Amino acid sequence: MRVSFTSFSVSRRLRWQGRIFVSENPSIEECWQDRDQLEQQQLQRLQQLIRAILPRNRFWNDRFLEAGLSAQSFNSLDDLKQLPLCTKADLVADQEQHPPYGSNLTFPSTAFRRLHQTSGTTGRPIRWLDTADSWNWILECWRQIYQLAGVNSWDRLFFPFSFGPFLGFWAAFDGAQQAGHFCIAGGGMTTSVRLRALLENEATVLCCTPTYALRMAEVAAAEGLDLQESSVRMLIVAGEAGGTIPATRKRIEDVWDARVIDHWGMTEIGSLAVESEDRPGGMYLLETECIAEILLPDGSPAAAGQSGELILTNLGRHSSPLLRYRTGDIVTVSASADPAGRCLKWLDGGITGRVDDMIVVRGNNLFPSSIEAVLREFPEVQEFQIEVSTARQMTELCIVVEPTPAAAAKIEDLQQRVTEGLRQRLGFAVAVRMAAVGDLPRSEMKSRRLVNLIDTQES
Repeated sequence: MRVSFTSFSVSRRLRWQGRIFVSENPSIEECWQDRDQLEQQQLQRLQQLIRAILPRNRFWNDRFLEAGLSAQSFNSLDDLKQLPLCTKADLVADQEQHPPYGSNLTFPSTAFRRLHQTSGTTGRPIRWLDTADSWNWILECWRQIYQLAGVNSWDRLFFPFSFGPFLGFWAAFDGAQQAGHFCIAGGGMTTSVRLRALLENEATVLCCTPTYALRMAEVAAAEGLDLQESSVRMLIVAGEAGGTIPATRKRIEDVWDARVIDHWGMTEIGSLAVESEDRPGGMYLLETECIAEILLPDGSPAAAGQSGELILTNLGRHSSPLLRYRTGDIVTVSASADPAGRCLKWLDGGITGRVDDMIVVRGNNLFPSSIEAVLREFPEVQEFQIEVSTARQMTELCIVVEPTPAAAAKIEDLQQRVTEGLRQRLGFAVAVRMAAVGDLPRSEMKSRRLVNLIDTQES
């Protein structure tokens, strides 16, 4: 199937000639460029936030009292470290004790306008409420995300997912609409129908997970659709580490002939990091809207170049804020000078893993993203799963690999090459089992490739 392309195709070619995006908001640009001004703004907004939530927000009022802190305790950004860290377990326990929404609510229930829910991929889902003001703050985060990504006024954005309770879907869509973009909702469609809607409406920007970008390419190939001839010039991806895994990124960019831009967010904290058009391979933290800390396992601050857990305080979600929230994501703040002169923390390699996804195999610390980085280098690998089991108190891995239809005839050769590739890159051998074409599950949302099997204790 071929579609006719008008001005969007011309604009796309101009973009690929390297024109760099310039923000239309000088006040934001000033904070991106001036660290002292940025930190002064952060402190002012932190103080405003604390005055707004104390004593009205029961969750935070109790935590401040337990720590012996008051609104007058915060005269510098360093004073924030007096407050204990907040975890997802704290939020889950609070919602169990105060159902259905918990006590992290600054205003009466009649003030709230929106309800969203976490995906629950790492535990029990939690619900999150927002007032109109808090939702506008979320859309402001997305305005900055689209600016840094290099989205233009003429871009047409396609959102190929069902609009369920997950915040990211709605926030990305509403943020694009508020910014004045032409938005196409792809809910309630099969992948095949979505592809045709994307092509016929000449979408230039696709927002989805890395997994679904590859799934759409898989279906397009089966149906004889050439995505490289489409108007899509950019894919904004999130929800998984794939956007900054070089092999996964290259596969997506090759099949779509389009630029991949990674971004990061969580339902409970907001969307607060994005790759910029002019600096690939990592993400900027939106420090205009949050205060970020990176902590080592012992709780001490990580130095630039060291990996640690990302801890965030969001500054504009007064109705249900989070202060010193443990995201569980592993990041490394770059120690290099910023080529664009921005003072925002830049996460080298984006999100490199999750604290709760780390697997210890024969003394080796391993993240699923390390396995994906190897497997995506094999063009014959269509999909995969990571099975984790325990035998005789030892952790065992089995990588289940699904070949492309073209590679199915030489499946034994592929199995040998994948096994050797994993052994060389990981430094130890793991089992590889081959699946039939089409056997492994597909998803339009976050993939669940890490499968924990029931312990297989042997006598």
